[in-house]
Amino acid sequence: MSFANSLTRLTHIRYPIVQAPMAGVSTPALAAAVSNAGALGSLGIGASSVEQAREMIAATQSLTHKPFNVNVFCHREATRDPAREARWIGYLKPFFEEFEASVPPGLSAAYPSFNDNHQALEMLLEERPAVVSFHFGLPPVEWIQALQAAGIVTFGCATTPEEASMVETAGVDAVVAQGAEAGGHRGVFAPEKGDPQIGSLALTRLISAASGIPVIAAGGIMDARGIEAAFDLGAAGAQLGTAFILSPESAAGAAYRRALQSERSYHTQITSVISGRPARGLINRMHTDIDRPEAPTLPDYPIAYSAGKALAAAATAGNSPEFSAHWAGQGAPLAREISAGELIESLVKDCRFLSLPQ
Repeated sequence: MSFANSLTRLTHIRYPIVQAPMAGVSTPALAAAVSNAGALGSLGIGASSVEQAREMIAATQSLTHKPFNVNVFCHREATRDPAREARWIGYLKPFFEEFEASVPPGLSAAYPSFNDNHQALEMLLEERPAVVSFHFGLPPVEWIQALQAAGIVTFGCATTPEEASMVETAGVDAVVAQGAEAGGHRGVFAPEKGDPQIGSLALTRLISAASGIPVIAAGGIMDARGIEAAFDLGAAGAQLGTAFILSPESAAGAAYRRALQSERSYHTQITSVISGRPARGLINRMHTDIDRPEAPTLPDYPIAYSAGKALAAAATAGNSPEFSAHWAGQGAPLAREISAGELIESLVKDCRFLSLPQ
């Protein structure tokens, strides 16, 4: 049986299922396995240099000839504030000392925004992945048009109907409706203005009711029933992230996998203290001990992330995973330890929509 809708026709995939990009967890092997199974695999390159990203794309292309997605971060460039950064380092000092580690002498803005990275744009125009998706906002309209002129389909993430309207107005081809249940970083355009944390069901329906472009539901979707619910609400596709973390193709470490398979998977929370931007993960001491009312003002993203990563490294060296970023959505207890290809096969088999010709 075959399936076709606005998303599959747009992206030339067999099934309207997207593997979330998950920078740091997604790998060429994961993206290729998902794409080879008929869905849309994804790479998250927001934390990679241009050359690292090019190598990841080439590695994926060597494993699949099917379409896949490359995700970039479109955040506002960080503003340096030495006094604020020093206060944050001072606040974290007791936690470093707990592991007999020194605080970092300074913090860095390791991840440049795609919006200011002409080399990244040129690399994508040269490599021409089937899809490029935007997180944390949008690049200049001229860049969106350049990608589309090169034959690249574009996705934009939205956490509110207002952001979805901005995505559509900019001419992006499809919108990812990211509900508050989603694991990892929220795609909020301007977190300093607040985040209403609209749930996936309401957000998908609100956006699909008003949108003239395909809507991809994201957040808490782990199985065929979640995909069916998204379709019932007007989505043209579903994006799953946490569902793939336990697959052998993901880059998740042993501690991350153990936590996701434990009782801890039932407890996730959004915090900004790890990176400087709100993100949902398994609750640990970053949430309970560091994200407290008396904490000083955070440095901008991704400056705060360099401190969070340094503390996680110090704790890991001391045999503690309690400060690591174990991103996970609220559907985490439903994660299964099967290969990415098997997961896609299972989702398709169990989803009533995908067994019907369209």
